[in-house]
Parts: sequence; C-alpha cells; structure tokens
Amino acid sequence: MPPHDDFRDELAAAAREMQDDDSPQEAMERAVVVATRIIPGCDAAGVCIVYRGDRIDTHATSTDDLRQVDALQHELDEGPCLDALRKDQTVVSNDLSTDDRWPTWGPEVVERLGMHSSVSYRLYSNDKDLGALNLYGREASAFTADDIHDGLALAAHVGVALAAAQEVEQLEKALGGRTVIGQATGILMERFDLTPDRAFSVLSRMSQQKNLKLRVLAEQIVTTRTVPTT
Repeated sequence: MPPHDDFRDELAAAAREMQDDDSPQEAMERAVVVATRIIPGCDAAGVCIVYRGDRIDTHATSTDDLRQVDALQHELDEGPCLDALRKDQTVVSNDLSTDDRWPTWGPEVVERLGMHSSVSYRLYSNDKDLGALNLYGREASAFTADDIHDGLALAAHVGVALAAAQEVEQLEKALGGRTVIGQATGILMERFDLTPDRAFSVLSRMSQQKNLKLRVLAEQIVTTRTVPTT
C-alpha cells in the first residue's frame, strides 16, 4: 500500500477515536499523540483553546515544555499560534531561529526545546474559531508540503471533534438548568397546590422581584427546600 494510503487509513482511524472520546480533553490529548505518530516531520504537538476575552490556554501537549513556549507567546504577544488565530489559517516556519515575524519568541523555542520548525493550524467549525493545533519539528524545514497538507487534514478533524464536544457540553449545561428549574417548579406545585403553568409563573415573578436569574433562584429552592419570602 502506498505511504499516503497508510496515512489516510491512520487519520480515519484517529478521527473515529477522537469522536468516541468521552470528553474534549481526551480528544485533544489523542490529537497531539496522533500528530507525532503519523506526521513524519512532527516531534512535538499541542492544542490551544480560545475562550471569551481572547484568553488562550494550552489544553494538551505531547511534552510539558510546550506549555512554557505557549505561555511565552501570550506574554510576548507574538508567535505562530497567535498568528494562526488572528491572521492566517495556516502558519509555517522553516527556521524559528531566524524568522523575523517572532524575533524574541522564535529563538527562545530553539534554545529551550531544540525545535527549529513549526506549523500552526487554526481550528474552526462553522466559521467559529476554537483554537490552534501547533506542530513542531527539531530539524529546520522539517515539514514537507505533504506534511503540511496532512496536518491540515488532521486539524480539520480536531476542529470538528472539539466543536461537537463544546456543543454537547453546552447542551448538558442547558439541560441541567432546565432540570433544576423543573424541580423548583415541582416544589412550588406541591407546597401551594399549583398547576405547572401557575407554579412556573410564580417562579418567574419571584426571579424578577429578587433580581436573580431563574436558575439561581431554582437552585436555592431545591437546595434549601424552602421558598424565599418576597
């Protein structure tokens, strides 16, 4: 079987495994392992995630040292991960020691990790930025055109897996909110012999009067088993 057919088979298997992982963290950890295993020029890999307010955290790495160099990007406000998020979807450097885009960060990476090459891919799904997949190679010009293309395919799978995981988390939170609101409504129904619609109306009015979010008020009622006085 030709080498690229081997890659496609491994990538497909890895994508299935990421989709089967129980949490976003497991999917990210699997992605960095897969990157170093199936992309020839890749000696280290990491995934950064973006949160509201442009806070960027390193969530998975193949080596703990990458957390330091990622933190340095944020501290210096320069580096390929940031450029992938802010400017280009794919950012390649063949020699970090001389790359004038990151005059401070690049030489630090070479000194600390001995990594001379990097490729960063913006992770996205439905045009929503989620973070970046960062690959590093020890040799200068470590990544061939095929490596970069293959990394892009892997990044696409990682982005989809993370987007799906985030949607699941948001759904679980929403369902959790509806559950506690339903429990509080049930307490009001039992306590005051109210219909479901009437009990929910009472809960909503109490929320407005006390200037509390509906879920927060519901949690108080369920936790204390008492109804706050107006």
